[in-house]
Amino acid sequence: MTRYALTRLALLLVGLVVASVLIFLVLRILPGDVAQLIAGTNGTPEQIAGLRDRLGLDRPLPAQYVEWIGGVLRGDLGTSLINGSSVGAEIAQKAQVTVPLGILSLAIAIIIAGPLGVLSAVWRSKRRGTALSVGAQAVAAVPVVWAGMMLVVVFAVWLGWLPAQGFPRSGWNDPGAASRAILLPALTIGLVEGALLMRFVRSATLQAAGEDYVRTGAAIGLTRTQSLLRHGLPAVGLSVVTVLGVQVAGVIVASVVVEQVFALPGIGRMLVADVGARDLPKVQGELLVLTAFVLIVGFVVDLVHRAIDPRQRDAS
Repeated sequence: MTRYALTRLALLLVGLVVASVLIFLVLRILPGDVAQLIAGTNGTPEQIAGLRDRLGLDRPLPAQYVEWIGGVLRGDLGTSLINGSSVGAEIAQKAQVTVPLGILSLAIAIIIAGPLGVLSAVWRSKRRGTALSVGAQAVAAVPVVWAGMMLVVVFAVWLGWLPAQGFPRSGWNDPGAASRAILLPALTIGLVEGALLMRFVRSATLQAAGEDYVRTGAAIGLTRTQSLLRHGLPAVGLSVVTVLGVQVAGVIVASVVVEQVFALPGIGRMLVADVGARDLPKVQGELLVLTAFVLIVGFVVDLVHRAIDPRQRDAS
């Protein structure tokens, strides 16, 4: 297990390095000039050249990358070119919205996908099982933007239970208002991601139903459904743990869109604004933090799966 963990850790570090290089290079080939943007339409060529020199934009790309990644290793994600604020401090502030939103969204997705995925597999030869499967495929095909707008119409406009947009200025100092503000966005993401995860749970349950230990349980007196629920669900759980790393990436991507729809002051909304403003240090920091989070979650999921799956331990 220790050797496996060290190998996975080495791959994680390599992945972070590759991701940082790609993020840095891709942002440099985007059209537009940051110095021109800061100087404005009335900026003279001399002013623009001075800004490029002061911001280090005229230095060779390798030198710019080494300076940036050196700061990252020291815990400094850089300074915004537009407002001069600390990138790390702004990300930490916006994470107070994005992290709870992502956790609640993933929890809703799991709550939806687990029971309904198993039931759709158990009822596969019945109409209700077919209805669940078709419903999951339909919801999974719905764009997150459209799902969010439909939920706003139902829960905010018609019923008036939840706010349509915004987040309290006091943040989590008012936990009731903050929770109500992220509930509808989290439900939007959770429904779509839950439908995708439900299809995987259904497939994993059907695969487990054909295993020898399930048939053996049925042979010793259990019904096939009882044997599947008692002996097959642990194997389904292991499979779900494996796919959760990919699901986290989907939740993060959906959060970027949902934060725009619901006007939430999170990392996703800040990222979109900073890309439009060509604030390279902030965009670099935001993308690196999001990428690192996804890679770290995948690393943890791999270790957890290795630890709880006896088949992998026996194979090693």
